Amino acid sequence: MALTRITRLAIVFGSSIAILGLMMASVDPEVQYSVDEIMNEPERFQDSKVFVRGVVSPESIDNSDMRFMLDGTSHEILVDFADSPIPDGFDEGRTIAVRGNLNFQNGFWIIDSYEIQTGCPSKYES
Repeated sequence: MALTRITRLAIVFGSSIAILGLMMASVDPEVQYSVDEIMNEPERFQDSKVFVRGVVSPESIDNSDMRFMLDGTSHEILVDFADSPIPDGFDEGRTIAVRGNLNFQNGFWIIDSYEIQTGCPSKYES
């Protein structure tokens, strides 16, 4: 028995909707926090993956130890970038986003980063 054109279109449409639904169900949204949101309750995020945005503190980049300070409005956090590539546009005073694991080491909260993202400079120019 041959399928009609409407039946074939219904099968393709239904399959497409099912695939889209599966894709959406398998993707967990990732929340980007500010430095201040993390540092207000650091224990809540301890030993877990975080996605944090902040400003690279002036004169804080230490290339020998592979660390820098990430500033918020009222807090700051140390970032270890030994395991993450440095993107173009990374510099002091720039707003960046860091993905990594938040740990408490030697009396400091440190993000062991595995990814650093910078924004497109033209996006912020007027």
